[in-house]
Amino acid sequence: MNNKRPRIKIPYESFDIIIECISITIILLMWIYIILEYSQLPDVIASHFNSKGIADDYNSKIIIWIIPSIATGIYILLFIINRYPHIHNYMVNITIENAYKNYKFSTRILRIVNLFTVSLMMYVAYFIVESAKEVQITMSNLLLPIIIGFSILLPVIIFIYQRKLNKE
Repeated sequence: MNNKRPRIKIPYESFDIIIECISITIILLMWIYIILEYSQLPDVIASHFNSKGIADDYNSKIIIWIIPSIATGIYILLFIINRYPHIHNYMVNITIENAYKNYKFSTRILRIVNLFTVSLMMYVAYFIVESAKEVQITMSNLLLPIIIGFSILLPVIIFIYQRKLNKE
């Protein structure tokens, strides 16, 4: 890749540190929760749920380890990618004059997406474990609309903010 964009190290601000700490805490809590609950799970647990939160596929309980593994892998991957903002995709031409503010915005958005992803994975792990223990828990009817809404609105908000950011 021949990337001639400026390579600037974006320093962490308090908000960035808080977001990273929350993400790491969620991942650690997910691992601890599954470690503590694993021995109490039945041999077969629900592995897929329909849009109403009703289990429609079952597997061995060992598959519960996939969720924290994927969450940890995604977190690490996005954390590493975030260290190289010059390779991120931008809607404007990055110059030495606008690099800092665009890189800062891009890294912050990626941190928020990372937090959202690990939070969602924690919710899924919790839901699977609790349903396997036959605790009466219902998946919120708002979960799917929230995820879809977030997935649609976030890019729109980013686009509008980035246009404003680059007009200044």
